[in-house]
Amino acid sequence: MNIVVVGTGYVGLVTGSCFAEFGVSVVGVDKDAGKIALLQNGGVPFYEPGLEEMVRRNLREGRLSFSTDMKTAVEKALVILIAVGTPPGDGGAADLSFVREVALGIARFMNGYKVVVTKSTVPMGTGAMIRRLIEENQVHKTPFSVASNPEFLREGAAIEDFMRPNRVVIGAEDPQAIAILRDLYNPLYLIETPFVITNVVSAEMIKYASNAFLATKISFINEIAGLCEVVGADIHEVVRGMGLDNRIGRKFLHPGPGFGGSCFPKDTRAILTMAAEAGVPARVVQAVIEVNESQIGKMVDKIARATGGLQGKTLACLGLSFKPNTSDTRDSPAIRILGELVKKGVRIRAYDPAAMEEARRVLPDIAYADNPYEAARECDALVIATEWNQFRSLDWERIKKALKSPIVVDLRNVYEPDQMRALGFAYTGVGR
Repeated sequence: MNIVVVGTGYVGLVTGSCFAEFGVSVVGVDKDAGKIALLQNGGVPFYEPGLEEMVRRNLREGRLSFSTDMKTAVEKALVILIAVGTPPGDGGAADLSFVREVALGIARFMNGYKVVVTKSTVPMGTGAMIRRLIEENQVHKTPFSVASNPEFLREGAAIEDFMRPNRVVIGAEDPQAIAILRDLYNPLYLIETPFVITNVVSAEMIKYASNAFLATKISFINEIAGLCEVVGADIHEVVRGMGLDNRIGRKFLHPGPGFGGSCFPKDTRAILTMAAEAGVPARVVQAVIEVNESQIGKMVDKIARATGGLQGKTLACLGLSFKPNTSDTRDSPAIRILGELVKKGVRIRAYDPAAMEEARRVLPDIAYADNPYEAARECDALVIATEWNQFRSLDWERIKKALKSPIVVDLRNVYEPDQMRALGFAYTGVGR
C-alpha cells in the first residue's frame, strides 16, 4: 500500500515513520522546502526519542521518502493522511486554513479512488467540510472516501504510543474505507489492539473529549494539592490512595505548574468555542482552563515565598520544555513562569537537555547554561520546572556548593522533602 502524509510536523513525521516501519510505502509531503531537505538527509527538526534513528533506517531501506511535490504523491497514493497544524485562531477556535488548503490540493490532483483521512485534531464537522471542498473542486470527478483517524501520541513517548496504542479509532461511513484503514493498521491486530469503528463526527469528538478529560484530571489534582498545603496533607499519599481505585487510576494525577504543550491548552479552548457556538454550556472545561491559568501565578508566589522575595534575586531553572523527553516549549509552564519572573526583575540562568534552542526564541534575555551545575552557580535558589530523568540523580553536594543559598523549589515533586532537608536544603514542593 502507498500512502502520503501531508504535513511533516510532530504528528505527521511520527505517523509516517511508524507506518514505514510497518512495511508501508510512505511519502511525507510538506511545502517547507528547508524542512524537506533536512528530512531527506536523515535529520529531524525536533527532539523525540528514537525518531531520528527510525527516519534514517526507513529512508535507507526505501520505505520512507519526503517531497514538496504533492501532485505526484497524491496520484500514487491510496490513502492520504492530513497531518497539518490546526493552531488556535480567533476566540480559541481551531484554525482550519491549512486543512482547507490540503483538501483543495487533493481535489486538484486526485486521479482515482482515494481515502482522505484527517490525522490532525479538528473540530466536529471538519470531515463533512473536507468532503464538500473536494466534491466542489475536483478536476477529474472520481469517487473518494473521507475518514477520521485521530492520534493519541504523547510527546516523549510517541513511537511507543503508535506501536502499542491503547486503541485505534477509525471514523468512516464507507465500508471500503474502513477495510482499507483496518488493513493499514493490520500489524496492530497481532498484538490485539482494540479498534473503535464509528462515524466521522464521533471520531472527531473522541479526540477532544479525551484531551479535555486528561486536562481535567491535571487541574483537579492541582486544586487538591493547594488544599493539601493548607491542611497539612501530603498530595503524594492522597494520589496513591485515590489511584489504587481502578475507577480513578493514577495517571495524570501529578501536581505541578499545570499543563502545557501543543494539545491540551489548544484543545480545551477549542471545546469552549465549539460549545458556545452550539449553545451547550461547558462549565467543567471552563473551570479546567481557569485553574490551569492560575497555576502560573501560584508557582511564582511559591518561589517568592521560598526565596524571601524576588527583588534582586538570581535563580537557576532546570527544565524549559513543557514535559520531559521533548524539545517542545509551546505553552510550557516553565517558560511562562520564567517570563513572569523576568518581568519582576529576576535574573535567570536556565538549563534543559533538549529545549534551549526553542526557549531562546521566546526568552532571549536570560542566561543559558551547559549543565545543571553551571546553571546553579552563584544563584540564590534552584527551581526544578520540568522532570527530566537527568534531574532525578543530581550531585546535591555539588549543587549546594554552587548555590549562594541552599534553597530548592521543586515544582514537579521530583524529590522527597525529608531527603532534601536531610541534605541541608530548604526545600519546597507542591502539595506536600
